[in-house]
Amino acid sequence: MLLSVAIRQRIINLAKQKNLSIRKLSKKSNVPYTTLVNFMSGKGKTINISTLYNVCIGLEISLVDFFDSPIFLDALDEHEKSNLQNGT
Repeated sequence: MLLSVAIRQRIINLAKQKNLSIRKLSKKSNVPYTTLVNFMSGKGKTINISTLYNVCIGLEISLVDFFDSPIFLDALDEHEKSNLQNGT
């Protein structure tokens, strides 16, 4: 799984746990709605770490808690995936 997909899924799971829509999460985190929608829809392929930090504030968790999930054990970033496909 790509790292960006794992991050999206983690945001979805945490938002559901806290009964937050993307719009509510946007307001709580002070992240523009369009920024979140673009990333969550896959239109934006990456998320800035400071944006993710703000999302975590909206979710009322730390970055450490965000990444403390088994979903990231199988996540590959785009660079790693490219290297595996190229045999390097």
